[in-house]
Amino acid sequence: MRNEEHTTPQELRPVIITGLSGGGLSTAAKVFEDKGYFVSQNLPPRLILDLVDMVAAEDSPVEHLAVVTDVRARMFGSLMETIEQIRARGYSPFVLFLEARDEVLIRRFDSVRRTHPLQGGDTLQDGITREREEIAAVRATADVIIDTSNLSVHDLRRAVEASVGELAIGRQHITVESFGFKHGSPRDADLILDVRFLPNPYWVEELREFRGVDKPVSDYVLSQPGATEFVDNLMQLLSSTLAGYRHEGKDFITVGIGCTGGHHRSVAVSEELGRRLRQLGTVDVNVMHRDLERH
Repeated sequence: MRNEEHTTPQELRPVIITGLSGGGLSTAAKVFEDKGYFVSQNLPPRLILDLVDMVAAEDSPVEHLAVVTDVRARMFGSLMETIEQIRARGYSPFVLFLEARDEVLIRRFDSVRRTHPLQGGDTLQDGITREREEIAAVRATADVIIDTSNLSVHDLRRAVEASVGELAIGRQHITVESFGFKHGSPRDADLILDVRFLPNPYWVEELREFRGVDKPVSDYVLSQPGATEFVDNLMQLLSSTLAGYRHEGKDFITVGIGCTGGHHRSVAVSEELGRRLRQLGTVDVNVMHRDLERH
């Protein structure tokens, strides 16, 4: 519900959830519903601007808005044009783009026995390829891109929550994501760092069953030669690039920290990096561990 104080256009941040069919748009929509957003699904682009105006009206009972739109609504207008029109009205739209690898999308469509909306009389692969081409421009301007290929439904919920945060206007948002290289690098990361140069706690018998969020492992990893220097240098790198990202209009940055399995080294370093970033007091920070529970 709306607060007594009216939300101005500059304070309204409508969320546009879009991406590839089968990429997890419905799951993302549920996350926003749980966060108290009014969520409209499969809304044609031409109607999105009207809905934004309705939410911004003084007598609107809605304070937070999220809209799901995919390639099926393309015949009702251009999403890119609609996003630009929203910005021209003085609003600050947030575009969340969800995608997955082709083989994962094919498996998902096969499991529910659905055809792709752009498949027609051709193969499922043809439909996916056409969709990638049609929404490439939207992807290029998205605030956050999440690759859901390796994510369960629960992992996707956590990824959306971590990437989005509170959507504060005027502040940059950094997601620090640990992962294991053996499960593949996160395709949605803006910067990927490799901490496999540090000794692996897995080979220390008394540490093997712990994880990087546990103090014994964290202390072990961060006490190794080069660990502190690595985090120091990474903080300097981020400090020197945040202003550039801001100038280019990029307020959401994802930093991937990888080790072999995503259980120990990358987790400990990600936690330490997140702790130091929060101390800056100038950015919103979320730390997530993609592969912490995977084997």
